[in-house]
Amino acid sequence: MDELGIAIITAMSSLLQPQQATILFAGDAMMHIRQIEVARQDDGSYDFSGCFDAVKPLVSEADYAVVNLETPLYKPPYTGFPRFNAPASYAAELKDAGFDLMLTANNHMLDRYDKGLCATYAALDSLDVDHIGVYPDKTARQQDIPFVRNINGIRVGFLNYTYGTNGIEIQGDAVVDYIDREVMADDVRRTRKAGAELVAVAVHWGNEYKLLPHHTQKSLADFLVDEGVDMVIGGHPHVIQPMEMRTRADGRNALVVYSLGNFISNMKTRDTRGGAVGRVHISRGNDGIARVDSADYDLVFTVPPATAGENFRLVYADSCDSPAWRGACGSFAASARSVFDRHNINVNERR
Repeated sequence: MDELGIAIITAMSSLLQPQQATILFAGDAMMHIRQIEVARQDDGSYDFSGCFDAVKPLVSEADYAVVNLETPLYKPPYTGFPRFNAPASYAAELKDAGFDLMLTANNHMLDRYDKGLCATYAALDSLDVDHIGVYPDKTARQQDIPFVRNINGIRVGFLNYTYGTNGIEIQGDAVVDYIDREVMADDVRRTRKAGAELVAVAVHWGNEYKLLPHHTQKSLADFLVDEGVDMVIGGHPHVIQPMEMRTRADGRNALVVYSLGNFISNMKTRDTRGGAVGRVHISRGNDGIARVDSADYDLVFTVPPATAGENFRLVYADSCDSPAWRGACGSFAASARSVFDRHNINVNERR
């Protein structure tokens, strides 16, 4: 779309009624070996039903929902840490839960090398779900990026980058969107030129298991906000980190979330068993300008299966229905709230 076309659409939008939308961001959707084992059926298929039932209303009520898919989807054998590989039915269950966009630029996406990356790309295509972050070749990236979606009449662009891929290098034509400030700035500019009124950048960064951001995260967040990014959403530490609603130089809000923690996993320490699900409220008023209005979050916790035939389940941190895990759930929530209450800036829990 050329600049004249964008200007015309923006001018016409100012004559319309105010528009509003909610974008939901979830953290790292992990797939450890125990999660795979309990999902395996007698016929060799993998059924992940029930994993997200408790939070499905939260995801589905958003106008657009985003999650980090932190595993390749390749052929068997399926494996957990340290080299992940999950069946495509896992991504299908995430889609069924209401997720519209799956992020794939993370440190595990080359765990099955180029073939696993390409298989993941093809599997997500076959599910007819949006995905960004890795591509089978440069042509595919050129076709997919800029990536802009119309969300309740507001055009939002999404980008996704990772700090690395655990030392595994690309062997062929595959493309991983690594953190590179020059590339990121150019992508943001091209995304705006393609018609995005707001831009969200999801970044896989930081130090694992640290509840506060590293100075490199802060520096990159500052850079992205200065480049005009409206939402910076972080993952990778596997624990929550603070959220900040900033005011940019132009007076508009910019949200920085350093880490949402785990969405679902079989990690075993207090702070890795749960995570935050963030909601960003956006609008375009009668002035025709799209903006980030506010953000809030819910805390979620992963409950392991109690009996044979059950899957790992996500629950709200304050609604743990498992007596065996209620104490651990409360301990996670208390730790997360302690961090957020001390360090968040203008982002509160939805209660």
